Amino acid sequence: MKTFLTYILFFLLSSNISSADLLKPNTKLKPIEVLKIQLNSLKNNHIPYKDAGIEQTWEFAHPNNKKFTGPLLNFKNMIYSKTYKILLNHISHKIEILMEADTKHIFMVNILTADKKNHYYEWQISKVEDESDLRNCWLTTAVSYPKLKEQGSITILDQI
Repeated sequence: MKTFLTYILFFLLSSNISSADLLKPNTKLKPIEVLKIQLNSLKNNHIPYKDAGIEQTWEFAHPNNKKFTGPLLNFKNMIYSKTYKILLNHISHKIEILMEADTKHIFMVNILTADKKNHYYEWQISKVEDESDLRNCWLTTAVSYPKLKEQGSITILDQI
């Protein structure tokens, strides 16, 4: 029995998910898939560890956005700000395609927040066109400020 418990403890410790286990951008992912990865990660932000969702979202931020937001810690602080914290642990989301082009897609994302309010974001995902390792990967280039359903048009775009 002691050997069995030792084995289980070893298994649990060795199978602990780390930031190295986050999904990485690749050229096979379509823009809608990138968006779904980010939204589902933010919806379940603390699974499998605290702020895993934010870290996963960061993986799919365009390099130009990372220059704008600064390092991951700054990005986390931005996501926890009033503008974006409603994305964390939201109840549900719906996605509508607003624009599709060869190098840019824009989506309308309806977020049902934990306090049961509907907020809308415009979410822009663009193809990396430089000569980096991310060439031809789809990554988030901008996200609007949220608007409540009864508010008018959305103004794009903050980088996220």
